[in-house]
Amino acid sequence: MTQHFHRPGDPLFTQRTPRVVAAVKLHRRRDREKAGRFLAEGPQAVREALEAGAVREIFVTEDGQARHRTLLRGANLSVVTDEAMATLADTVTPQGVIAVCDLLDVPLDAALARAPRLVAVAVEIRDPGNAGTVLRTADAAGATAVIFAGDAVDPFNPKCVRASAGSLFHLDVVRAPDAAATLAALREAGLRTLATSGYGATDLDDLADDGSLARPTAWLFGSEAHGLPDDLRDAADAAVRVPIHGRAESLNLAAAAAVCLYASARAQRP
Repeated sequence: MTQHFHRPGDPLFTQRTPRVVAAVKLHRRRDREKAGRFLAEGPQAVREALEAGAVREIFVTEDGQARHRTLLRGANLSVVTDEAMATLADTVTPQGVIAVCDLLDVPLDAALARAPRLVAVAVEIRDPGNAGTVLRTADAAGATAVIFAGDAVDPFNPKCVRASAGSLFHLDVVRAPDAAATLAALREAGLRTLATSGYGATDLDDLADDGSLARPTAWLFGSEAHGLPDDLRDAADAAVRVPIHGRAESLNLAAAAAVCLYASARAQRP
């Protein structure tokens, strides 16, 4: 992390300060890719980023410095005006602290080399809020990797980072543009691939009852708008439907992911 010390009476960085200008550009995907960095906003995200050793710089307002004193103790800070924080933040009401972090991409082969037992694969998910929720849910269920396959949202999008509530820093985050090649690699690594589908031939309850969810598993989740592509669903080891016991038409993406991942998590417990 670059060292910048702020003493009382020192001028604050403004929205025109070059480092602030450079950080604001990280709201755009192409600039994140070019710089190899992204923004983590709010005390929860900054705490997890610090613990992960991913932080390059922290921007904080004077009020934020006072409110988050314990979190920021020992950190090197760039203290900014409220106006500068407003340009850095992606939220309407900023919490006064934002970290510039190194991108955390993990190559697919490196993630699979760690022999994961539970993996979530988000296929062509475009909504950053849904993507962040899948990250958070996968982390809570004990998955060790989340793969964003195909033409998916950037997991380092500010909205996705915020929705992950820090879980982005706990998992192997993989971006794999070729979804079919990803499916093949998962199989080769010994993972059973289960595609979620409202019309799947296999009922989740049956899998839970027959004990097969105890095997290393990769769950494939499609976008809410379109679901999984037909070719990918058909290529998976099984197409699984979550049973609907009431009158609801279906579950949303985040709820379906939670149900499936936790079913595997329970089955895999020693």
